[in-house]
Amino acid sequence: MPRVCKMTGARTKSGNSLTRRGKAKYLGGIGIKTTSINKRTFKPNIQRVSAVIDGVEERILITARAIRTGLLVKPVRRAYTYTRAAKAAAAKG
Repeated sequence: MPRVCKMTGARTKSGNSLTRRGKAKYLGGIGIKTTSINKRTFKPNIQRVSAVIDGVEERILITARAIRTGLLVKPVRRAYTYTRAAKAAAAKG
């Protein structure tokens, strides 16, 4: 399964990791120099959660950022225990 957010489309991106050495000019040095450049990947924080999409409960991959911003609608939690109202309804019918 690809690492892609169902809501935002965020996916793994590639970039560079720079290694630098030296002292900044404003601190009295001769400047920071790049000594190596390596490829790296930036991975989104993908979570697998249950969500309601078009009235149907699905398990989807979604980023933590999308969950925090409220793009996710979670399904109603099931009540595993009897409540007084449920007991009364069961007794009547």
